[in-house]
Amino acid sequence: MIKVHHLNNSRSQRILWMLEELGVDYEIVHYTRDLETRLAPESLKEAHPLGKSPVLEDGDIKIAESGAIIDYLVRTYGQGKFGPAPGDAGYETYNEWLHYVEGSAMLPLMLALYTSRLGDAAEPLRPRIMSEIMNNMTYMATGLGANEYFCGDHLTGVDVHITFILEAANVNGGLAAAPNLLAFVERMQARDAYKRAVERGGPYQLGS
Repeated sequence: MIKVHHLNNSRSQRILWMLEELGVDYEIVHYTRDLETRLAPESLKEAHPLGKSPVLEDGDIKIAESGAIIDYLVRTYGQGKFGPAPGDAGYETYNEWLHYVEGSAMLPLMLALYTSRLGDAAEPLRPRIMSEIMNNMTYMATGLGANEYFCGDHLTGVDVHITFILEAANVNGGLAAAPNLLAFVERMQARDAYKRAVERGGPYQLGS
């Protein structure tokens, strides 16, 4: 059976959601952040040397990056329903979005999080960071447009992957200027599989 090393309030929540959408049986190994540092416990390093979540185990296969895990799950268990196959129409667009999420979109959000702990010392960096966040929000809003999903007319791994980024961006109302992205997040959070994943994964509140 698939095993997910799951840290509360983290990227691993979307892996649980993807598994619920796929209808695949899995078990969860729970880890809890330190209440003061907000860091993962040292015990997570037993699952992966970086001590980060998610980590997925499926038999002899172990994968530690969110995008790679979603890609693996869609290819292995999706039966063609949650993403195009290599060579199919739309695959390159799908693949680009899948890599974009952690490759470009997440970095300025992480910088904003870390520099927020520096107080006035981070002031010189804030304009550049906020500019990059807005640049990415505009890119995603334009990419989604009036569509219900990011790639085609049904849910794909990209939608599961990108929702976490948008939830993180919206912690302080960051989606107020992009109503189509806010509506997208609300649609995703209303899905039964999303709700089941939160129920199984435990309390999920970014920014806490």
